[in-house]
Amino acid sequence: TFQRQLQQSDCQNALMKKVFDTHMLFLQINQSAAALKHVFAALRLFVGKFPSAFFQGQADLCGSLCYEILKCCNHRSRSTQTEASALLYFFMRKNFEFNKQKSIVRSHLQLIKAVSQLIADAGIGGSRFQHSLAIINNFANGDKQMKNVNFPAEVKDLTKRIRTVLMATAQMKEHEKDPEMLVDLQYSLANSYASTPELRRTWLESMAKIHARNGDLSEAAMCYIHIAALIAEYLKRKGKINIFKTNYVSINIIVE
Repeated sequence: TFQRQLQQSDCQNALMKKVFDTHMLFLQINQSAAALKHVFAALRLFVGKFPSAFFQGQADLCGSLCYEILKCCNHRSRSTQTEASALLYFFMRKNFEFNKQKSIVRSHLQLIKAVSQLIADAGIGGSRFQHSLAIINNFANGDKQMKNVNFPAEVKDLTKRIRTVLMATAQMKEHEKDPEMLVDLQYSLANSYASTPELRRTWLESMAKIHARNGDLSEAAMCYIHIAALIAEYLKRKGKINIFKTNYVSINIIVE
C-alpha cells in the first residue's frame, strides 16, 4: 500500500525509518526461536524489496541491521544462529548484486563496526559466534550462482577480518593493565585498516583515550592529529576542501 512512499528519495525517508525500526523491535525484544524464524523471513523480504535503503545514501539502517543480526549470530539457540547466518549471507549477497557484482564495501564496513561495538556491549567471540562465521563461509563456498565471481572471496576476507578483530580484542583484554602493549596492539589493528579510514579512525580514537587516561598527552594529541589528517584527506578527495600552502602556513578553505 505504501510502497511508493517508502521508495521516495531512494528509500531515505521518515516513513522508511519507522517501518525499519518496527522490524528491528522484533530483534531487540526477546522472542522465541519459532517467532524469530518468521522475523528473519520478513527481513529477507524487506531487504529484497528495498535494497536502496541499506546500500545507498546514509549507512544508518545498514549499520543497525548488521548489529542486530550479528547479535543473533551469538544466540544460544543453534537454529537461530543458523537463521541469522543465512540472513547475513543473503544481506551481503544483495549488497554485491546492488553494486553490480563489484564489491560488498558497505556491508563489510558496517559489519566490522558492529563487531567492534558488540565486543563491548555483549562480549561476542565465543564458540557460538565462531560457528556462525563458519556457516556463512559454507554458504559462500556452496553458492553455485556466485562460483565465477569474487563474492565468495570477499565473504571469506570479511570473516577473516572479523576473526582478526576478535583475536586482537582478546589480546587487548589480556594486556589491559599494560598500557604500552595495549596501545601497540591497537596501533597494529588501526594499520590493518589503512584502506578503510572510518575504521582506522575508530581505533585511533581508542588509542587517544588510553594515552589521555595515562597522562601521555603528547601521544594523545598525535592520534587526534592523525585523525584530522584522515578527515582532511577524505574531504579533499570529495572536493569539499581546498588546501593552499603559503610560506608560513597551510590554509584550508571549506568549499561547502
